[in-house]
Amino acid sequence: MADALADLSEQHVSIWLDDISRERLRTGNLQDLIDKKNVVGVTSNPTIFQKAMEKGDAYDEQLRELKKREIAVDGAIRYLMAYDIRWACDVLRPTFDATGGEDGRVSIEVDPRIAHDTDRTTAEAKGLWWLVDRPNVMIKIPATEEGLAAITAATALGISVNVTLIFGLDRYDLVMDAYLAGLEQAQAAGIDLSTIRSVASFFVSRVDTEIDKRLDKIGTEEAKSLRGKAGIANARLAYERYEKVVSSDRWKALEGAGANRQRPLWASTGVKDPSYDDTMYVTELVAPDTVNTMPEATLDAVADHGRIAGNAIQGRYDDARQVIDRLNKLGVSYDEVIEMLEVEGVQKFEDSYAQLAESVRNELEKAS
Repeated sequence: MADALADLSEQHVSIWLDDISRERLRTGNLQDLIDKKNVVGVTSNPTIFQKAMEKGDAYDEQLRELKKREIAVDGAIRYLMAYDIRWACDVLRPTFDATGGEDGRVSIEVDPRIAHDTDRTTAEAKGLWWLVDRPNVMIKIPATEEGLAAITAATALGISVNVTLIFGLDRYDLVMDAYLAGLEQAQAAGIDLSTIRSVASFFVSRVDTEIDKRLDKIGTEEAKSLRGKAGIANARLAYERYEKVVSSDRWKALEGAGANRQRPLWASTGVKDPSYDDTMYVTELVAPDTVNTMPEATLDAVADHGRIAGNAIQGRYDDARQVIDRLNKLGVSYDEVIEMLEVEGVQKFEDSYAQLAESVRNELEKAS
């Protein structure tokens, strides 16, 4: 079988791992994935860190040091996360250099509890950028209404931003506008635009999970025929909007000044329904200038039996629109689902952060 991961790379799809842990770093596992599975970036979120810190003893030494310094829980979380992110940035630095900064990126997320506070999100982005202190770090900012202004503000300061928790097409338009506005402000401030990078993380599988539930309740043959199709259709239509923006005069002026495109990133690509092909959110979303961030199980599945058949997005926009239209005609409201998913997405990260804080609090108490 052909090397599907290499085929993805040849299609100008960047493969990023949606996971990080100190154990993965100290065992050299991340380096192995870079060497053997075409991984060129890493993303993280509160859920990933919460799971990482519950396993093994990799964080014990730093926890003891933090306790001696009497660092409070929130500060301890930042130090623990920044340590891993900085280490991963160093591992990926050769990739960063070889790709001129396009890849070799590692993302760390702002505190999700402030997702609806523009000023605090901007301050947190600045703080994490300073704390990690690596040129290949990306700061993840949720695409809430309040997050949009923070995306602009952070970009204007020269911070590379990974915009996360994008579900809907109209919100994606605003995300792209926020990035361009930030670049324009950075240019006016004399910042070298070529040093700024951004990705826009469009969540895929969660759309199907919610819409499939609604289709199952309807139960008709028409409803059954649409199961597992909404997430991919939504992402394809997002790419169509990306193409529109990068062909605009506004973008071309920025690109002429050295700006880099904000690449679409397909997130939440692990298949939730076991009846689906476990590689479909990778093989069905192949297009140039994209990133696919995969949990390791999905990465392994693509390496084992994925088949990359070239560009799977361009030229399929009408079919994608038909999927959304058919859903709406069945009474499955696209707008309602998207709104619910954003609220739920922020809440899930808040819940994970609360669990992470509880774990760190307990570990600090036990440390000696």
